[in-house]
Amino acid sequence: MNITGWQLAIVALLILLLFGAPKLPGLAKSVGQSMRIFKSEVRSLNEDDERGTEGREHDTEAEEPRRGRTVEGPVVDGEQPEPAEPTEAERHRRHS
Repeated sequence: MNITGWQLAIVALLILLLFGAPKLPGLAKSVGQSMRIFKSEVRSLNEDDERGTEGREHDTEAEEPRRGRTVEGPVVDGEQPEPAEPTEAERHRRHS
């Protein structure tokens, strides 16, 4: 006796309907809620990406660290702190 894929699927569907019928509405409801949450999260991520990249130019100078200048202090709210005062050695090198 050979059972094909379709026959097995029909038997599984019948078993599910007989024994799982009371749980099917709750299962469908939870799957629907999960899909809505997933779609809204994906939509919000896409909107955040679009808002984050609007108006930005590709700035290679901002991506590369500046050499020879030291900057002290924490970065707050994305603002760059003022550069540190040059040391005596740097002042001497500039005037030479």
